[in-house]
Amino acid sequence: MADKTSDSGERTQLELWIGGAAVVVLGLLCLLVLSPFISAALWAAILCFTTWPLFLRLENLLGGRRTLSALIATLILAAVIVVPVAILGATLADNVSALVSASQKIIHEGPPTPPDWVASIPLIGGRISTYWEHLNESSSVRLQELSRLLPAAKVVALWGGKSLADGIIQIILSLLIAFFFYRDGHAAANQLQAALHRIAGERGDRLLDLAGATIRAVVYGVLGTALLQGVVAAIGFAIAGVPGSVSLGFVTFVLSFLPGGPPIVAAPAAFWLYRQGFPAWAVFIMAWGLMVGALDNVVKPLLISRGGSTPMILVMLGVLGGALAFGLIGLFLGPTLVALGYSLFEQWSVSAAGNHDNGIEV
Repeated sequence: MADKTSDSGERTQLELWIGGAAVVVLGLLCLLVLSPFISAALWAAILCFTTWPLFLRLENLLGGRRTLSALIATLILAAVIVVPVAILGATLADNVSALVSASQKIIHEGPPTPPDWVASIPLIGGRISTYWEHLNESSSVRLQELSRLLPAAKVVALWGGKSLADGIIQIILSLLIAFFFYRDGHAAANQLQAALHRIAGERGDRLLDLAGATIRAVVYGVLGTALLQGVVAAIGFAIAGVPGSVSLGFVTFVLSFLPGGPPIVAAPAAFWLYRQGFPAWAVFIMAWGLMVGALDNVVKPLLISRGGSTPMILVMLGVLGGALAFGLIGLFLGPTLVALGYSLFEQWSVSAAGNHDNGIEV
């Protein structure tokens, strides 16, 4: 009888191990199947979380028609994304044509004579001055040097095109997923709140509120600051008469997520103005680019600090790491996840310290 009981216990233990292994394998297989859509789903969740109060107002205006409200909210999100792209596309042809003409003129005329101070730069000044004078010899020399850069430019263009295409696909997927999040968001929110309350009690409710505030603050801070920088940069390019001001403003918007992005866009524009015989405007546009870049240090911390105390170095690393991990959409997704993780860790640290002071083991 004891042997039968022992065998039954061993079989039960073996069945538990087999069942657990099956669950783990099934979870890994599900993760493998859904992995192409993880970034789109996360971005859709962030969009819905950020705009959820507005969605609730829309739902109330429509008398509680959840599916219709979800459809209209998704269409509004799509319009917010599509309208700027459409405006850019409408002016892109003229802007690119103007930029190409300006580049051809620089290639034909060549760069200006190098200033005397260039040669006095320690270690590299002589080489820079010699190479600069080499470019001034003739247009054929400049074309030859430019042809050497074409393979690298081709690789960069292909990588940029692939990243842009992937980003567009991810945005379309995120909008489709957002519709279902809006429609079924009430049930999901109630389940999440109940689960957190069951696990952590009132602390779970506070963590959920903290997560919402952090997500909204980072999205508004990162996206809002970049949009402001792009608009201000485009205004400066238009004032100075730089061709393709709208396209350059869009490029500034994209590069604003990276440290020192706006001055990188302003530098070629300043060089073009200098070559056209407008040194004062060249100085203006370079100063304008530095001012646009400085907005990142003023506006973004102000907006993000409303949702938490995430250090800006973590936000910057989140932008770079998010772009490497998730592509174009990672520019927004990365800093949001990092800031959320830091805020939750900070809240846990405060709670742990409080429990330790009260003599409670954590």
